[in-house]
Amino acid sequence: MATMDEQQPLHILFLPFLVPGHLIPIADMAALFAARGVRCTILTTPVNAAIIRPAVNRANDDALRGETGGALAIDIAVVPFPDVGLPPGVENGTALTSEDDVSKFFRAIRRLCEPFDRFMAQDRPDAVVSDGFFTWSVDAAAEHGIPRLVFLGTSVFARSCNESMVRHNPVGACPDDDPDAVVSLPGHPHRVELRRSQLADPKKLPIHWAFFQTMSAADERSYGEVFNSFHELEPECVEHYRAVLGRRAWLVGPVALASKDVVARGTGELSPDADGCLRWLDAKPDGSVVYVSFGTVSSLSAAEMRELARGLDLSGMNFVWVISGDDEPEWMLEGFAELISPRGDRGLTIRGWAPQMLILNHPAVGVFVTHCGWNSTLEAVSAGVPMVTWPRYSDQFYNEKHIVEVLKVGVGVGARDFGSNLESHRVIGGEVIAGAIGRVMGDGEEGEAIRRKATELAVKAKVAPEKGGSSYDDVGRLIDELMARRTFR
Repeated sequence: MATMDEQQPLHILFLPFLVPGHLIPIADMAALFAARGVRCTILTTPVNAAIIRPAVNRANDDALRGETGGALAIDIAVVPFPDVGLPPGVENGTALTSEDDVSKFFRAIRRLCEPFDRFMAQDRPDAVVSDGFFTWSVDAAAEHGIPRLVFLGTSVFARSCNESMVRHNPVGACPDDDPDAVVSLPGHPHRVELRRSQLADPKKLPIHWAFFQTMSAADERSYGEVFNSFHELEPECVEHYRAVLGRRAWLVGPVALASKDVVARGTGELSPDADGCLRWLDAKPDGSVVYVSFGTVSSLSAAEMRELARGLDLSGMNFVWVISGDDEPEWMLEGFAELISPRGDRGLTIRGWAPQMLILNHPAVGVFVTHCGWNSTLEAVSAGVPMVTWPRYSDQFYNEKHIVEVLKVGVGVGARDFGSNLESHRVIGGEVIAGAIGRVMGDGEEGEAIRRKATELAVKAKVAPEKGGSSYDDVGRLIDELMARRTFR
């Protein structure tokens, strides 16, 4: 394993995309490398620095106390958010409310090349871990002779799906007027079939499609890719990614397990509802609670919220539901308020940021209703909690396939339409939602098999980042390789 030069430790610059789902794992990953004696710097803007600062401060405090032997402090290099006409403080993808905002936001993303280039020239890091959305970073890093490692915050399974789409465009062979046409993804190590409506359509989204192609080309020219995953979770995909696609990959996750800040990861302000959540869970029987959260970016329409409320009611189960926003608008069912604490004892709602890792690891939680974002998926896997899957867009339909058909740790609600928060989605009935919950939490053979598999995966997830585990070894191999490259360049 790597032996660091005490005078000149390896220096890695991290450049995360400006949404919590990308920022948080980058902060966790930096903590993981810093604990191994690597000098880590995270380059970001003021609002986004505030999101990751609590986790960084906690890791740095542990390093100062010597709780992680040989660890170095993590630096946050703060640069101004480019002026592109967005309101002050709108620097994160979660704050965007229109397509015009999205366009301006990506214009700002391109302008971050200038402070990135200055940092490369002045600080000369040994490597950069750049989010795949910063496609320009591969050329900017190459100009300084610095290797660029890609991080996109998803699984090797999903990345292999993306590569199949970009290389073969299987959607293009489907009839335009059939959203239910089955699309097979060629060249994938697993059999992956989705409906046309579950995939990004190159004809309807030509700008997005062109960007995917640009990303793939930039990633192919990069030094390699770092994944928040672990070998035992997707061994066939790792072999495919390396041997068939010819990509260099290091799996270093689950990075959340390296975090010392599991209560307030990714936020400086927990929801006031979070304080009583664990006490409420303490009073519930093991495996009796449904946990519902759609992450920091995904949201449901009022009609979808109403049916989800119906589904929770019909399931007969206890539930904790993380809800964005402060209102109780038209979705609130008659009588639903009586189920929710403190008026009722069956349900608890949390508005704002919930301590998700603590909730998932509580023995009372028996299933996670999720949008299938990769961070949430991996946190559920690490906690041994099976899932009810409800994907929306991005890599989420790929992740659902991985969860339900390959890992066999979940059941889907039948989501069929790929679309962002700014687009409408087909409403899924409460009976369907309740049925999916019942399949996972019930006493039948299916539920028992799903829960058993989830428990087995959790054991493997916890071992991977520990000394001697697959992810621990991949971190060491990457450090060794970058140190050797620095010696001989």
